[in-house]
Amino acid sequence: MMSKRDHGRVERRLIAALTRACEDAKPLLPGFTWLTHEVDYQRFPERLMITWVFDTDANLARALKSDDWPWIHDLTAEALADAGIAVDDITCHVDLDSEQACQRTHAGNWERRLKAKPARH
Repeated sequence: MMSKRDHGRVERRLIAALTRACEDAKPLLPGFTWLTHEVDYQRFPERLMITWVFDTDANLARALKSDDWPWIHDLTAEALADAGIAVDDITCHVDLDSEQACQRTHAGNWERRLKAKPARH
């Protein structure tokens, strides 16, 4: 069981590593705007989800149909490794979404949208 202090350390490492991944990806992924993560430290790392957000549904669809999708998995896996986090299957920890979809279904409220998504584990 991790202490709150341990959670804070992991969180800082995770944010730093994901920020680097985000900045590396922005110039290379058309329409990619930002990423976020959610974590339940009671079931860590099983309940860690990283969501990559694109500006439009069209750019999201393009990323899913291109070689970008495996690259996003690889970049996410590298970020987690840099943060000292090991996961069994990176595909269970990565999701893609779009600003357009959030606006359409949750009036742009990302907190509500992310909480509404079903857990994968």
